[in-house]
Amino acid sequence: MQNSNWAVVIPMANEEPDFNPFIDALKAALDKIGSGTAYLVVDNVSKDRTLELCKTLSSRDNRFITVWAPENRNVVDAYIRGYREALKSDHQFIIEMDAGLSHDPASLPHFLEPLVNGKVECVFGSRFIEGGSMGDSPAERQSLSKTGTILSTILLGTKLKDMTSGYQGFKREIVQQFAFYPLKSKAHFYQTEIRYLLRKRKHVELPIHYKAPSPSVSKKAIKNSINALLYYFWKRITFRAPSI
Repeated sequence: MQNSNWAVVIPMANEEPDFNPFIDALKAALDKIGSGTAYLVVDNVSKDRTLELCKTLSSRDNRFITVWAPENRNVVDAYIRGYREALKSDHQFIIEMDAGLSHDPASLPHFLEPLVNGKVECVFGSRFIEGGSMGDSPAERQSLSKTGTILSTILLGTKLKDMTSGYQGFKREIVQQFAFYPLKSKAHFYQTEIRYLLRKRKHVELPIHYKAPSPSVSKKAIKNSINALLYYFWKRITFRAPSI
């Protein structure tokens, strides 16, 4: 796995308080694997010194690439911009994760292994299978995540145990398709939408430990999630369900 050409995409917004602990953990994971490039995507949502810290890191360690994306309109744009940058560099496997230690960088080798070995096309992190957890995340956030998975199971007919986690990895060919797909989601439904669209692809769920930084989700994000969910539900019942 040391010679694998892979990358991890990480939106970075207001990460100054946890920047050093997160980067130290990420460096340790890259060192253990022996390869890898991290794309740190920063946009105008970030109001602290995150951009400055990322640029300083990139100047000192060429494994870290800072992507300044002021044109981003939401977090989905940040993920997609990171994926597109990784595609430009011809990485064969691309993983996405959140910063702030809500996702554990130590899990990166476990995501890479089934992709590099050719066993699957997609690897999805799951908090709701044996070995997974949401740590000390607020009860409201746990309830929201579980509800999203239940609704997806009922309305979209999905079978994954966790439809709302943002820790996931893909082969390059998969990313090439969804990175340019007209996604409906603008916020939290993004991960559900990706997993729904890729439901027919060969995949595996891996247990992860997650800690949500906040229980709050905006009303706008919830409204967008409901609209996108109903859109795909309508497509499903009218036998026009899309997949990629």
